[in-house]
Amino acid sequence: MSNPFHERPTRIEIDLDAFAHNHAAIRSRVGVPVMGIVKANGYGHGLVQMAQALERQGVEQIGVAFVEEGIALRKAGIRRPILVLGGIFGPQVSQYLDHDLEITVSSLDKLRQVEAAAEARGKRAVVHLKIDTGMERIGVHSYSSAAFIQAAAASTWCFIKGVYSHLACADDPASPMTLQQLERFHDACAQFERIGAPMPIRHLANSGGVLHFPETWLDMVRPGIILYGVLPDPASRPTIELKPVLSLKSQVVYFKVIPEGATVSYGATWRADHQTRIVTVPIGYGDGWPRALSSTGRVLIRGEQYPIVGRVCMDQFMVDIGAGSAWNEDEVVLIGRQGNELLTAEQVAARIGTIPYELLVGLNERIPRHYAGGRT
Repeated sequence: MSNPFHERPTRIEIDLDAFAHNHAAIRSRVGVPVMGIVKANGYGHGLVQMAQALERQGVEQIGVAFVEEGIALRKAGIRRPILVLGGIFGPQVSQYLDHDLEITVSSLDKLRQVEAAAEARGKRAVVHLKIDTGMERIGVHSYSSAAFIQAAAASTWCFIKGVYSHLACADDPASPMTLQQLERFHDACAQFERIGAPMPIRHLANSGGVLHFPETWLDMVRPGIILYGVLPDPASRPTIELKPVLSLKSQVVYFKVIPEGATVSYGATWRADHQTRIVTVPIGYGDGWPRALSSTGRVLIRGEQYPIVGRVCMDQFMVDIGAGSAWNEDEVVLIGRQGNELLTAEQVAARIGTIPYELLVGLNERIPRHYAGGRT
């Protein structure tokens, strides 16, 4: 199969119709506004392109990890509200204000930094208060959040748009921790009522929360990986019909027959126990295809699964097709469907003991991305 894009044979294909389907399915399930998360280059799918798709679909809010991601979206013309979820670095606060980015305030000290920057610019900051209910990452502990919430509510230069926490175990529907975190979050939010302050938008549910815990949906949800059609954990239940958005494909660039006893790739870690046919595929760990898939991973060629053999190189790896047939330029599917066979991101990640998040975000910019559908 020749390359229709007339460029590097390795490519990522993004199905924007599948992305729109997932977004609509999430909205139908939860019945509350959605903050679509596009951090880490849109989970490997493309930061700007996925934010643009969400904006076309009418998403209420967009979430990113760092201020630089938010600035990139503003420069690309994204106008939807953008919350930066990560902890702030004091000298960067002015950049949030200059680009109309919403700020996660996670301590009294951070609150004071935001207030000072906002006053200096004469521009009120839009903030979301971060409450730690058990993640122990950033945020004020729920049990000591009263003074923090009171100070934020009294702030002249900060408008509290939201209050939120992050669920540590919601990917597993059997974990008791999620409901414990929900209770702690409600206890913290009750402080707004105690001091007579307006209740901000409460958002708690990540992908696992959306899938498994309706109690956590509250006023807004923050789906990440399920927007891209991938389950967050092997324990997760597919309570929403999701469609994979990303396919990773390449092409055969070399074919050879090797004799019994020949070794393949660096370190001679794999040896043929009989004469066999080997093809070379032009993608490697330099592209983010994990070296851990050496002699472990599988690919699809002509609708059949075949094993990766030998060590994955920086730019290439080899596949044993046995007695099978393959020609130069034949399509090779690493993630996605070919014929009746399917290799999912979840399956590939499980082969090397990691999570699909790590696999997807590791696919770097050496791989060209092509977008289809979703333009209406």
